[in-house]
Amino acid sequence: MGGTFFFLYFPIVSLIAFSFNDSKRNITWQGFTLRYYEKAFENSQLHDAFLNSLTVAGVSTTVSTIFGTMLGLSLYRFRFPAQGPFEGMVHLPIVIPEICMAVAMVAFFFTVEMPLGLTTITVSHIAFSIPFVAVVIRARMAGFEQSLEEASYDLGANQWQTFWNVTFPYMKPGMVAGALLAFTLSLDDFVITFFTSGPGSTTFPIKIYSMVRFSVTPEVNAASTVLIVLTLALTAVALVIQSRSQRKIDHG
Repeated sequence: MGGTFFFLYFPIVSLIAFSFNDSKRNITWQGFTLRYYEKAFENSQLHDAFLNSLTVAGVSTTVSTIFGTMLGLSLYRFRFPAQGPFEGMVHLPIVIPEICMAVAMVAFFFTVEMPLGLTTITVSHIAFSIPFVAVVIRARMAGFEQSLEEASYDLGANQWQTFWNVTFPYMKPGMVAGALLAFTLSLDDFVITFFTSGPGSTTFPIKIYSMVRFSVTPEVNAASTVLIVLTLALTAVALVIQSRSQRKIDHG
């Protein structure tokens, strides 16, 4: 157990530690400093790339959560011919290699003559994230008691009131988890973004990659640490929301 945690988290801990290293070569520890964080915050190109990543992740998370929730709920609720093959097609973006997804998206954009940029990146991330949200929602709804909806109808509620007051609260933790997953996938995606990006649409992972090609400096580590902290903060917020939602459901 200890060896597993060491193998998984030691690289992350070392990256964070060396972001405070007072050495340009970043090989041996030379002392504590915050100047590389200052350099990272003063780097306008990093700012623009980070803003692009947040914009793409925000839009793609919102759209993919809406459509993924609708898809996951539909797969749970309805039965239709060839449902098995259809579900297999829904899961295809999860199963196939990401490089294949990237090439397919580029071919599609060339076919419809859409110029590469932030729009194509966002569309690609939406297409990639929807199946992940749908899987989470489908798994969440697998434990739902349909008798709760029947009881709501018996008490005089209509279909919309039943969905909003019974189904949606139960589904909300899955939506939060799916949205967090979609946001994380979009924020740190490199392969699909690299293929579908154009001039002026550099995102944070692509910018970090261009910096790493020259050398892994403490400035790169500092920028990566900021991204890690942001991801952990969002995860903590999502867990709190899920916990509160689950307590409300458990206590009726």
